[in-house]
Amino acid sequence: MPAIVKTILLLTISNVFMTFAWYAHLKNLSNKPWIVAALASWGIALFEYLFQVPANRIGYTALPLGQLKVLQEVITLSVFVPFAIFYMHQPLKQDFVWAGLCLLGAVYFMFRNA
Repeated sequence: MPAIVKTILLLTISNVFMTFAWYAHLKNLSNKPWIVAALASWGIALFEYLFQVPANRIGYTALPLGQLKVLQEVITLSVFVPFAIFYMHQPLKQDFVWAGLCLLGAVYFMFRNA
């Protein structure tokens, strides 16, 4: 499997854990003290890092650092939008579309000479 494909898969898994660690407590632990939410988030974040660190190490063998970062941001938004809509029951906002278009611009500029 090519390094970029491995990187994308690992970063996607990492971002699923990251998104839950950062935001799921707003829905699931809203009636608990913040320290409980923080400890739960840290527990979830461990799994994020178990995927994110190898993803970045593998990705850095095939991509320059700037491209790797932009790729990660695109994956983050690609994971966050469905999470916000389907898990957190947030409405689909036009801002998601504009943010996605901005990221497409970032992808273009970072990858145009690759």
